Amino acid sequence: MDNKIQGLHHITAIAGDAKKNFKFYTEILGLRFIKKTVNFDDPKTYHFYFGDEIGSAGTILTFFPWGTGIPQGRRGSGMATEIGYSIPKGSINFWVDRFEKHNVIYNKPAVKFGEKYLTFLDPDGLKFELIETDDSRKPWTTNEVTFENATRGFHNITLTLNDIKGTAKVLTSIFGYTLVSQESNRYRYAIDSVDNAAIVDLVQIPTEKRGHVANGTVHHVAFRVKDDETLMMFREKVEAAGLNITPQIDRNYFHSLYFREPGGVLFEIATDNPGFMVDEPVEELGKNLKLPAQYEYRRDEIENHLVKLN
Repeated sequence: MDNKIQGLHHITAIAGDAKKNFKFYTEILGLRFIKKTVNFDDPKTYHFYFGDEIGSAGTILTFFPWGTGIPQGRRGSGMATEIGYSIPKGSINFWVDRFEKHNVIYNKPAVKFGEKYLTFLDPDGLKFELIETDDSRKPWTTNEVTFENATRGFHNITLTLNDIKGTAKVLTSIFGYTLVSQESNRYRYAIDSVDNAAIVDLVQIPTEKRGHVANGTVHHVAFRVKDDETLMMFREKVEAAGLNITPQIDRNYFHSLYFREPGGVLFEIATDNPGFMVDEPVEELGKNLKLPAQYEYRRDEIENHLVKLN
């Protein structure tokens, strides 16, 4: 199993206002803020990481909060359109009440693949589903979001496509996923190397307009591998399939490859190593601004530019 994809690693999205983004995910959803750093390509923009206590793969949601003036994105074909979190069975009513209290936009609970779920939007319009499942992962909890109701990490990611064939081939032939179920135009793929964060849903809508990646949309989806050796093995597989893929890139907390799958979604493959404690201990995660080494000499300038979160 070690040389297989280990489900989802992280999901990265675009946000607007940094302070609003930070407050929503830590206070309303009750996630742990595990890393406060900056965009590698634009150090005057934050890169936020949210997850469980240690930022376990399969729980990591990250954001580039570009600011209030950025254009609104549009969900559509060629992109990830829904992020699914697992929650304990019987906890949906807690979330309905919570969303009512905090004026979060949501839909009535429904059922899909035999699982009860609740759809909601974050302040920028990013679309989520909370799915009641059996999930033994230890959650991060707060005074208001307790163990009985807290999110456990990702359950699935949904990709919307005009034609699923090319994407499905990448999932099955390269990554090792299997088609396990279908409801109407939604095809569910899962991998057996992990128990959680193991599902990718492909929704086929031939007439759907191309999505636009901007505020309130997913930028890319990252899949997990054990280590660098496995990462480079997958690089060879992706190249052999005729797809363009980047060299290995050091992202400080993991090592990555990027490629665009045939349906248009940007995929990343990311390692477990070295992890989020490489530059601060677990009790300090998210408390300090951590800069990539190449920007450390600009710390005063960058800190003065970035909006204060508290």
